[in-house]
Amino acid sequence: MNRVLAAARLNLIHPLVALGVPWMVVGLSFAINLALWGSVGIGEDDPDAVTGGVAALYITVMIVYIQAFTQLLPFAMGISLSRRTFYLGTALVAVTQAVVYGIVLSALTAIEEATGGWGVGLGYWAAGPMDVDNPALQVLVSGAPMLAFIAAGIGLGIADKRRGPNGIWGLTIASIVVFGGLALLATWMEAWTTIGSWLGDRSITTLAVGLPLVLAVVLAGLSWTGLRRVVP
Repeated sequence: MNRVLAAARLNLIHPLVALGVPWMVVGLSFAINLALWGSVGIGEDDPDAVTGGVAALYITVMIVYIQAFTQLLPFAMGISLSRRTFYLGTALVAVTQAVVYGIVLSALTAIEEATGGWGVGLGYWAAGPMDVDNPALQVLVSGAPMLAFIAAGIGLGIADKRRGPNGIWGLTIASIVVFGGLALLATWMEAWTTIGSWLGDRSITTLAVGLPLVLAVVLAGLSWTGLRRVVP
């Protein structure tokens, strides 16, 4: 357990990069959106207007975990940490980070609602259907997608470490083929209306909590399988 904790601490050896950069990026995005809403009056003209700027936090956190496996893993193995220990330590940080970030995002959403969207009608930290008006559920709605993004970052990092740029390009091409093929199949079967109705019938808990958690578990399993054959 001590070595797992050591691997967890290794992920936080540069807190400015691991924790600071994502919040700096999303903070800048928030400031820009706040200035837009305040100067142009978007919130007054269209109270239902939303911004997806908070996605910057999810994407930058994902990039941090890509770097964890492309840069930190070789160092960890160099100081005799096993792949399994590094993976477990990183998973411990990932789950903790998703929960803490969910709590912080829920708190920011509560402040946003209490202040009328920071005084300008801005819905930023949980835009549109992601705002569930329930602080406890908001933690899950904001935190579960974060865990899925982290799992995706770990998977991409392992793919890059194992196959190099060819691995990333292979995943990109495979994703285009799979999702493009599914889109063509849905269009050919004229199934978009049915798919839209099915999604509309699902609760926000299913879409924003259940599906991301399932995706995170699947990606974690695939990542572990790939990690076992990674060399420093």
